[in-house]
Order: sequence, then C-alpha cells, then structure tokens
Amino acid sequence: MKVLVVRFSSIGDIVLTSPVVRGLSEQVGAEVHYLTKTRFAELVTSIPFISKVHAISRSVSEVSDELRAERYDAIIDLHVNLRSLQVRWLLFGVRTYAFHKLNVRKWVLTNLKIDVLPRVHIVDRYLAAAEGLGVYSDGKGLDFRIPQEAQLNVQQKWPELSDSRGFVAFSIGATHATKRLPTEKIEAVCRMLPVPVVLLGGDDMAESGQQLERTVGSRVVNACGRLSLFQSASVIDQASVVLTHDTGLMHIAAALKKPIVSVWGNTVPAFGMTPYLPDDNIPSAIMEVAGLSCRPCSKIGHARCPRGHFRCMREQDESIIASTVMQCLGQTEN
Repeated sequence: MKVLVVRFSSIGDIVLTSPVVRGLSEQVGAEVHYLTKTRFAELVTSIPFISKVHAISRSVSEVSDELRAERYDAIIDLHVNLRSLQVRWLLFGVRTYAFHKLNVRKWVLTNLKIDVLPRVHIVDRYLAAAEGLGVYSDGKGLDFRIPQEAQLNVQQKWPELSDSRGFVAFSIGATHATKRLPTEKIEAVCRMLPVPVVLLGGDDMAESGQQLERTVGSRVVNACGRLSLFQSASVIDQASVVLTHDTGLMHIAAALKKPIVSVWGNTVPAFGMTPYLPDDNIPSAIMEVAGLSCRPCSKIGHARCPRGHFRCMREQDESIIASTVMQCLGQTEN
C-alpha cells in the first residue's frame, strides 16, 4: 500500500503528525509519502518512516504530474484546507481520510466563550483519521530525528552552562506576540532560576535575546537567531527542562521526551495542542491565567492584545513559573 499524508504547515503541526506516519509504516506496512510546503520539507525529513517528500512553494499544480504518477492507494488529509482539497480533486478516485478540525466549535469558544470542545488531543484526532486503514495509537508519543550534522555539544560550545543540575532551554519566541511573555517577565523568570538558561528563538527574537543576555548576566546564553531549527532541537535534547510558549519548539521538546513547562497566553489547552507526552513519568506543567472572560481571543494569535490589557500574559506569576521549572528539574533528578 502506498499512502500520501498531507500537511502543509507548520512546525508543531507537522511534528504532531508523526504518530500517524509511524502507524502507517509499522502497523499497516504502507509506503508513506508526505506533501508539504517547500519551507517545511527539511523538517518533514526529521520524521522517520517517510519514503518520499513532495513539496510546493504555492500551488498544488507544481506537483500534479508527480503525484498522479505515484498511483496512491489512499490519502490522509491532516490539513483540510483549500490546497488539500485540490490534492483530493487532483487524485479523484483515491480513497481519502480526513481529520476533524473542529473549527465551528473553536469559533464558538473563541467568540461566544462557550466551551463545547471534546477533550481530545489533536494527535488522537489525526490518528482517528487513519483508523480506516488500521492505524491505532501505540502510546509511543511523537517522533523527531535530529540530523548528525546539526548535533551540538552544548557544554563545549558554552562552558558557562556547566552546572551539576544541567540547564533550562527557554523558547522565548512564538509567531504571534499574544503567545509570548513580555520581555520583562522573561527577564524576571531568568533571574529567579538558579541554573543556567539558554534562550531559543528565531531571528525575530534576536534583539530581545541580546537585551536579556545583557540585563540578566552570564547565566543566560542567547542563542536566538544563531541556530538552525535542528540545532535548537539539539539544545533542547540536552536540556534538563524546557520552558516554552505554545509554539513549535514545545512540540519538538515533547517529541524528544523532555520535561516541559509551557506558558499559555491568548490560546488555551482546550484546543487540544498541549505537549503530547503519553508517558506519565515525564514531568509537564501548564502555566495560564485562569478565569479571564476574554480568553481565548483567537485560536492562533494576534500581533497585539485586542483589548489592550494583555492580562493573559501580564498576570502570569514569574515566581510560580520559576518554581515549577525547578520542581520539574527535581523530578528529573530523582
């Protein structure tokens, strides 16, 4: 059997599809191909069991001939948007299985503040889409493979991280500002942590990282904008605890089976995108300001708080975040 899995973006969502890919290969014996956007093609190679990656820059027409030539037995649509519908029309007649996006229920929660969402993780909804092919949850969690050339020796690169308790990887970025702690909150948390901290983020967080490195001091290493995605994953793999916003690196940390403290702003765990850690022995904690009538204000995020107060992040308690990180560190040491 040859199966095409479709997920065009983004980092976290693609990593979350890995149990479906593994199930198709190990449980069904299928040859698995994957269709994504060009900018995420390298990321898809981090998922084991994929035989071939197809990538588009903008249009499905870019790969229409090669997809038709593959003669797939089934399509697993894990994106369900206009582009994925175009794939299904292009390969008309091929059995198709799609996951439920629950967009109407998310809209009801976001706009009417009525929670009718099932407490089902998106990974389990992805898996449910593939049940018709015989795929089931194997309880192994997510997969993520770091290429050998991206592996870093953290202690050698940054000797200042030497500490018998290890270090904290702090993913300070997020695509949308309403999913990020204000810089002064991040600084306060870093000051309260008695262990070294590596700041992770993209080019957009480089300036914030530099500011934090100056203000907090030598215990903070700024790696924002200085590492590739896979190199950041290598740092996470060597960290004792990962402190992160609701972002792609959070899901990579879950795939690497790391203890995670996740900080939530305008989005909510009810959307089903929390760290996927089936092993109860791996510490994980969620930091959120409960009881806000305006939350969630979006299922994705905004450039700024729609109401101007940004209470979902400004009312986060830095001391509780820091103490929770240290509790997770203690559990790891035990």
